[in-house]
Amino acid sequence: MLIRRRTSCVRRSALVAAAVATVLTLGACDGEGGDHRTKEREDGGPSVVAPGRPGEPARTLSADEAAKAVKDAGNDTPNSADLRYVQMMIQHHSQALELTALAPSRSGSTAVKRLAGRIAAAQKPEIGAMEGWLTHHGKEKHGSSHDHGSMPGMATPAQLAELRAAKGAAFDALFLRLMTAHHRGAITMATEVLSTGNNVQVEEMATDVVVQQTAEIDRMHAISS
Repeated sequence: MLIRRRTSCVRRSALVAAAVATVLTLGACDGEGGDHRTKEREDGGPSVVAPGRPGEPARTLSADEAAKAVKDAGNDTPNSADLRYVQMMIQHHSQALELTALAPSRSGSTAVKRLAGRIAAAQKPEIGAMEGWLTHHGKEKHGSSHDHGSMPGMATPAQLAELRAAKGAAFDALFLRLMTAHHRGAITMATEVLSTGNNVQVEEMATDVVVQQTAEIDRMHAISS
């Protein structure tokens, strides 16, 4: 978590540094001859290349945009994408706990039981962290009608009923299939908020989901092969 926080801060600091450099350059140009300043204006003014968000290309900022970046770079006020992600991921994680709770009594595989235990041990505190985030920002735990069908990877009521009725090897095969789809859905949601959200803490939580659940998908593939 500390490494990811530092990465976020480094990226923001890089943007600030680039913007500051541009503003300082503009100040230096003001002290030079009028011909030089006129040429810059005719050419569209000085610009700076600023690092983009994860997976996005760098951006070329104008002088005004660079100056604004200096002011805004440290602002990580949550936006609607951050809020929607946290509210929906609480429900998404809650279903994962519902699935893993069935494993101790219905699974016939020690490996599946251990995997289910690890998933539950990771996602319970993550739900607590997300609920704490909502409380800190004065937001409701549940947003407007976030039904299960709107979230990628969620098991349907029929699939849940089938899993509850299964036992032994049949349970294990279905559990691994449903949980793999569930994890892929969570990764999709996390990847989306990494490109649309604004809050550093949400970015850290989403990065955790991508890293951890990608590793767990690999484990599930190894168990089922």
